[in-house]
Amino acid sequence: MSTCRPGCGACCIAPSITSPIPGMPHGKPAGVRCVQLDDDYLCRLFDDPRRPTVCTRFNFDPELCGDTRGQALQLITRWEHATQ
Repeated sequence: MSTCRPGCGACCIAPSITSPIPGMPHGKPAGVRCVQLDDDYLCRLFDDPRRPTVCTRFNFDPELCGDTRGQALQLITRWEHATQ
């Protein structure tokens, strides 16, 4: 099982996701909160096989996630803009 920073959720907000997500059949644009992100900033689909493959590739990585949730949002947003 992969791990993430509790209470972060940046990877469920900052990047665009083009594959279907339960509740978001067309994916989600960058900067939009995923409907599967709960109030504690945890993915409801974390260990669920319906979780999109792109989401399973996000693991806590200090280079991508920084030291705080705010840094993670900034860093992932920069990656999103750099790869468009």
